[in-house]
Amino acid sequence: MKEAAQRIFRKTLEAIDIPATLARRLDRTGSVIQAEHAAVDLREFREIVAIAFGKASFAMAEGLSAVLAPEFLLEGILVGPAATTRALPGWKEFTGGHPLPTAESFAAGRAILDRLARCDERTLVFFLISGGGSAMVEQPLDSSIALEDFRKLHSALVTCGAPIEEINTVRKHLSATKGGRLAAAAPRSMKLTFAISDVPEGYESALASGPTVADPTTIEDAERIARDYKLLPKLPASIRAIFERHALRETPKPGDPAFARAHFELLLGTHELTHAAHHACEAEGFVCLCDNSTDNWPLEEAADYLLAQLAALKSENPGRNVAVVAGGEVSSPVSGDGVGGRNSAFVLTCVPKIADKKIAVLSVGTDGIDGNSPAAGAFADSETLLRAREAGLDPAEFARRSDAYNFFASLGGAIVTGPTGNNLRDLRIMLAG
Repeated sequence: MKEAAQRIFRKTLEAIDIPATLARRLDRTGSVIQAEHAAVDLREFREIVAIAFGKASFAMAEGLSAVLAPEFLLEGILVGPAATTRALPGWKEFTGGHPLPTAESFAAGRAILDRLARCDERTLVFFLISGGGSAMVEQPLDSSIALEDFRKLHSALVTCGAPIEEINTVRKHLSATKGGRLAAAAPRSMKLTFAISDVPEGYESALASGPTVADPTTIEDAERIARDYKLLPKLPASIRAIFERHALRETPKPGDPAFARAHFELLLGTHELTHAAHHACEAEGFVCLCDNSTDNWPLEEAADYLLAQLAALKSENPGRNVAVVAGGEVSSPVSGDGVGGRNSAFVLTCVPKIADKKIAVLSVGTDGIDGNSPAAGAFADSETLLRAREAGLDPAEFARRSDAYNFFASLGGAIVTGPTGNNLRDLRIMLAG
């Protein structure tokens, strides 16, 4: 079943191909593109500007260029997590930092704001946004705040225990590139945002900290979060002083004129991911159930629940191969200094639970990255525990050290893809034969 699980994962990635999705969704006929919420005639604009940032930025930029070519040229700024292997004509490239902003993140943020400031009512702006963008593009609202202080801010936020929505609430009220402020930087222009989401459904304003959408959070929310997580002592003096003076600046809200000509469209999200995996499972001959209800559950609870779903599906379909597909993230606190992430930790939790049961489990990050490991995730089946014992490996000890990657790397169960150029949510595939 290892080969079947890996084929399902590969077919899923192929089905969520970004350039193909952009071509299908924009559906250009002549000079007119049919976005979900707006039909736009490209001839009505004197210039086309594109801003792409996040882990999937290159594929999104490549896809948009292909849709517009050869009749329509664009001027683009592309910010990704690593240098690209080939240049895209018309795009100026930056390599942004993640999970902490870098000097290049600041430079990218400045370049984007400067370019948007030159846009007018005859400018069409495409924003192509994917996960990871919060750190890759950055500029403080207060220009006197240094990069190192903003790095300390990001570090304090991502380690304080707050969920991503609350982390981004604080970021939005200190940054010039978040919380709708990029839309406000080109207030008169037509703005089309296309997004690839790694956040829960309904929380799209948290994606890359919502740079082009009206922000529902408030200064009071940001101040409350800082109190609840006792952030102020962890912040550098320049940022702590802003909180102490109650000097945060409010973000643009629904009804702001900056959003009058702004449209947001989700290209790919959890639904598209699990839908593609469901089809791939059926193509392999599995009766399949999709269940995304374990999003943000504790790791152990999610494993027990999904395995129970798999057992129930098996009992309902005697003699058939069955599969349960789940999207989203699980909560996996770090308890040691090992190598791994929530995907390999999830599979490690399943190892003793599936021993001798003809069950296989695969969990992967769709961006090809799982925590601090070089793998996308891991695979285990009913024989993994036996092989671990024969090799003298104790799953509980590896779990205690947060070292799931090394456990699976020793047994050939690590799934290594390299960066995929995509960035949806995590994917779990559980098979029973």
